[in-house]
Amino acid sequence: MPGKAIRARGVVQGVGFRPAIWHLARQHGVTGSVWNDGEGVMVHAFGAEQDLVDFVAQIPLRLPPLARLDALEVEELAGSVPSEFQIVASRHNGIDTPIAADAATCPDCLAEIADPRNRRYRYPFTNCTHCGPRLSIVQSVPYDRQNTSMVAFPMCSQCQQEYDDPADRRFHAQANCCPICGPRLWLADAPGNITPTLCEVVANQVGANSFAPLPDSGRMNLPLHGEHSVSDTDDKTSGFTAVVFAASLIRKGLIVAIKGLGGFHLACDASNAEAVDKLRQRKRRYAKPFALMARDTTMVSRYASISPLELSALQGRAAPIVLLPAQGELLASGISPDDDKFGFMLPYTPLHTLLMQELDAPIVLTSGNISDEPQCTDNAEALEKLAGIADYWLLHDRDIVNRLDDSVVRLMDGQMRMLRRARGYSPVVLRLPKGFAESGNILAMGAELKNSFCLLKNGRAIVSQHIGDLENAAVQQDYRHAIDLYKKLNDFRPVKIAVDKHPGYLSTQYGQTLAVTEAAELVSIQHHHAHLAACLAEHGVGLDAPPVLAAIFDGLGMGENSELWGGEFLLGDYRSYTRLGHFQPIALPGGAKAMREPWRNAYAQLRHYFDWQALQRDYADLEIMRLLAGKPLATLDTMLAKNLNSPLSSSCGRWFDAFAAALGLNAERVDYEGQAAIALEVLAAPLIAEERPYPQAWSMGRSRDLAVLSWQGLWQAVLNDLPSGADKARIAVRIHQSLAAATVDVLNGLSRQTGANSIVLSGGVFQNRLLLEAVSEQLRQHGKTVLSPQRYPMNDGGLALGQAAIAAALR
Repeated sequence: MPGKAIRARGVVQGVGFRPAIWHLARQHGVTGSVWNDGEGVMVHAFGAEQDLVDFVAQIPLRLPPLARLDALEVEELAGSVPSEFQIVASRHNGIDTPIAADAATCPDCLAEIADPRNRRYRYPFTNCTHCGPRLSIVQSVPYDRQNTSMVAFPMCSQCQQEYDDPADRRFHAQANCCPICGPRLWLADAPGNITPTLCEVVANQVGANSFAPLPDSGRMNLPLHGEHSVSDTDDKTSGFTAVVFAASLIRKGLIVAIKGLGGFHLACDASNAEAVDKLRQRKRRYAKPFALMARDTTMVSRYASISPLELSALQGRAAPIVLLPAQGELLASGISPDDDKFGFMLPYTPLHTLLMQELDAPIVLTSGNISDEPQCTDNAEALEKLAGIADYWLLHDRDIVNRLDDSVVRLMDGQMRMLRRARGYSPVVLRLPKGFAESGNILAMGAELKNSFCLLKNGRAIVSQHIGDLENAAVQQDYRHAIDLYKKLNDFRPVKIAVDKHPGYLSTQYGQTLAVTEAAELVSIQHHHAHLAACLAEHGVGLDAPPVLAAIFDGLGMGENSELWGGEFLLGDYRSYTRLGHFQPIALPGGAKAMREPWRNAYAQLRHYFDWQALQRDYADLEIMRLLAGKPLATLDTMLAKNLNSPLSSSCGRWFDAFAAALGLNAERVDYEGQAAIALEVLAAPLIAEERPYPQAWSMGRSRDLAVLSWQGLWQAVLNDLPSGADKARIAVRIHQSLAAATVDVLNGLSRQTGANSIVLSGGVFQNRLLLEAVSEQLRQHGKTVLSPQRYPMNDGGLALGQAAIAAALR
């Protein structure tokens, strides 16, 4: 009887792939075996020729929800024919298969926690092979229970039976558990105590809310700091009663720290302005928008408009935060000050589902940390670090191995685009185009801000979850831990380490250290070239494809000769690039201070393009001129004249800051990166279709054979509009339209010059929806092919992917 050896590669472990094969084999009368190994899943199948053909053909069509098949390789197989088809033990032959991403609760599990007759009724840790924790709990590979934080919870006989039954959807679900044997949830006060008095209050809350009767229970005796021993008299429904009480505390205006899937969150009632303001003050996050969680899309639609693509993202397995246009009922004004969007997500664990069922309004669900620090993941750490922020803690005893922030996406130019890639998406593998498999193992270290790193192995790129800003020491520690873990999970030792050219980046410095300890080749990659290459890799552009044009607009990145770039026009591919043009370089008076105080950029731009004395005379009554009159301009003039801490930069990000300041938007100071630019976008958005660019807003000069984009005409037009009483919103629109038109004008000219008709748009500035859509639409009208990031961030969170691709190409 003929046989087939079938190799399945991709996300095929820990997702129910082997049971799916087992079911298919039974349906087609095929015998043999299936097992996990270091390369994925291996199948030995025997049967009649047509049965085998049908069996193989059905494999890609019958994948379980979380599986992704990258390759299916079939070879002839000889040998004795077994009498049945079996799932057999894993075999260890190296590691070359990815870990799946954590996934939102599936419909079957949601039905179970809602069914009073089900043994998992209201159990906050219900999961199966189709959903639940993956990366957040894994410690090593293969992805078996003993290599996860679930090893602390021996399964009861019923769970073990499910785990061992190939016909059950919990077959080899490594996080399988129930109220008898699984993790427990409890509520603690500020000192970390839970008392019988609190238990009585919980019981009263349950009764007051008219829930179905609960089973008899004894006193709760729960661990507070990650221990896993629990007494036999524990209340098996204690998790649910704690959730009910937590919901009542939120309704009363208190702040509850909630231990979730990949870290702690801080929650409060989003309709309670006092509670939201209290959370801002305590967390020291004074302006950046808060994320929200709603019970369902019906609740979301009360406060925001939702398109079909946005709805699909909200309800998808990754369950990210989706930025939505605010519309309808109002929430507390402190949620997203000066923004026109709400960041909504839906419950993605049973715990969140149970919590939101008790609430009639959305909650703020923001990261459980003090601003700029990483999310807390450990109970003791959270009780210590969130003291003074949270009033109560909703804790559980399943350890979080890997911190995972919530992912953030936004609909722009007809596609959902990743702004922050973490829970639900990492560590999903990107298969690179042909030619990258021979590059050897490459570790790309990423950037300083919004850091993620990337492992490139056998032509597959594994980009880490969002790590954060490495300026914070705790984030640096988390960064190093995550790199070590990813190396372990992927049996990875780099032969090359790719770093950004900026010598001051902590990622660069750590990469230099690792290159020595790992005896690996160090490769320095120019920042904006990496943005270009990341976009090419995501879109599957081949290694030997012709060069493309690119507009890379961001805050700043180190250029070739220690200059600071940020408004760049490039021609390039994976191996090389040529800088063809850039924004007019303008000084950053005060260096890093210019990134936090937009008025400095406004002054530098005005002083560069005009005679300052004449401006003071002709525009003395303008708000921006009055503001600048009170600043230490003489000191800045000295710094600029002597080139003291005032580096030149072609930054588009600082360009936006300057024009925002001129319109009175966050002129004094920004509390987070991009705040002033976001304010300018929000101001312009309602009228974006009603205004055209300013005439003669830009001009093109030449410097060292490079096109230089000058903005004197735009500044003159804005200065002339402001005293005439023109609507600032219309001025903001004209500024956006002028930038878009100038960008298209430059790119069209460079296209004629080079013959390149494919154009990449990337860099953090293109997270501005108005700019991305205007430039993309106009370029397409001119017959250009436009490529811009979708699955990976166009900000520095996607930089490591480009670094890895370039290092692989440089052989």
